[in-house]
Amino acid sequence: MELYWQETRKGQRLVLGSGPGGSEEEVGGVRITKRGFDAFAKTFGYDPGRAEKGIESMEEAKAFVESFHPWDLFTDDKGLLVEADVRPMSNS
Repeated sequence: MELYWQETRKGQRLVLGSGPGGSEEEVGGVRITKRGFDAFAKTFGYDPGRAEKGIESMEEAKAFVESFHPWDLFTDDKGLLVEADVRPMSNS
């Protein structure tokens, strides 16, 4: 399993991947806006506390998303760590 941030057209998304050529699941994201950064951590139910608008920096927004461990919804691997490097935008 891989857990990494990936560039998008308007920000970054947090991806849980099953390895090269495998499936990917978006588990969170950060979008750049005129008012700062909007962040969300995926959930299966309604939880408005897992989204925040107007965060001052990309780093703070990513830390907000990661604090919820949204990847735990999809895997039992408790030792999974987010890769330090941000991957480039996908060509697909």
